[in-house]
Amino acid sequence: MRLSFFIARRIAFNKTSSFSRVIINIAIIATAISVAVMIMATALVNGFQQVIQEKIFSFWGHIHVTQYQPNAGPLTEQIPFEADSSLAGSLLRIPGVTIVNAYATKSAILKAEKDIEGVIFKGVDAQYSWQRLQRFLVQGRPIHYSDSSYAPEIIISTSLARELQLRLNDKVIVYFIQGGGQPPRARKLTVTGIYKTGIEEYDKTYVIGDLGLIRKLNNWKPAEIGGYEIFVKNYRQMDTIGQQIYAQIPDKLFARTIREIYPNIFDWLKLQNKNEVIIIVIMTIVAVINMITAILILILERTNMVGVVKALGMRNWNIQQIFIYQAGYIVLSGLILGNILGLGLAFLQKATGFFKLPEESYYMSVAAIELRWWEVALINISTFGICLLVLLIPSLIIRKITPVKAIQFK
Repeated sequence: MRLSFFIARRIAFNKTSSFSRVIINIAIIATAISVAVMIMATALVNGFQQVIQEKIFSFWGHIHVTQYQPNAGPLTEQIPFEADSSLAGSLLRIPGVTIVNAYATKSAILKAEKDIEGVIFKGVDAQYSWQRLQRFLVQGRPIHYSDSSYAPEIIISTSLARELQLRLNDKVIVYFIQGGGQPPRARKLTVTGIYKTGIEEYDKTYVIGDLGLIRKLNNWKPAEIGGYEIFVKNYRQMDTIGQQIYAQIPDKLFARTIREIYPNIFDWLKLQNKNEVIIIVIMTIVAVINMITAILILILERTNMVGVVKALGMRNWNIQQIFIYQAGYIVLSGLILGNILGLGLAFLQKATGFFKLPEESYYMSVAAIELRWWEVALINISTFGICLLVLLIPSLIIRKITPVKAIQFK
């Protein structure tokens, strides 16, 4: 084994110009590019999923507690129930729960001077925690609440502001749909804030206002709400915490994760994992084919050497080890360069955001990066292991080489 390693090292670090030297360099560069692409693909997919999920969670929380309604969809108005401070307190005491907000929604139509738009009015109360939602405010401020009545203020999205030609402090007439054959009820509200999540499904659908206005329009009692939106510390524990919440709430209430409420968005995000797997598989195949080609060329170029060492009594397996060590050197060099290139590009993108995206298509203006070191390590270990394992096949050609023919080979 020591002799095989010694010969492989002399060949690999031979500085003299030869065809095999060129092949080794090409193989190293190709492996490096493959590894860099795999690292960047993983980081981009993770970043894309992370940003979209964070936008959804920041706008709607992680878990909703409402009255049970069969076949209720995301736009279904809630059945009211009495807000219970003891219930909210018990939910906050569940490990992992950070925020519990009261809310309600109501269908409405915004009417500006020249146009109208159908929206969902999301009402929140004075105890609402704005820190998550405030990150999306591009202009204006959160709602200021009144002790005597509801706040005549509204926060709209940039897309609605553009379509309805509205600016801060403009007045807008909101027609609230009453249902049951009743005519809509109109209210004049002031635009005090403009938000932008970048997710068109939200930006074109939701406006934010005072929960007290919904209570007044629906003739609810002063303490009635549509539901609770609950934020958790770690979204990966959302399902587990949701089960704990469901066990604590009264029988008339129902707990659903935001993943269950918006399954189409999360299913779409899961599809990105398939794209990631396809890219990694393709890049792995490219690296393997590249390595097989390189090792075959190295074996053919060193046919005379194989014949000589066979004539001197070296076993086939020891000769195979020479080329496997060479392949290991190529793969390891490619991995080092690939990590430098891939991680360098990832950190550069994270720091500068030089790679831009059309926000209307990707829900973000800059390609997001999320590096998970265990995935980077898995890419490196898998690439190294698969390449060396596959390279056992071409190295078997050495067994077919006879010393007499090999020494005469030119």
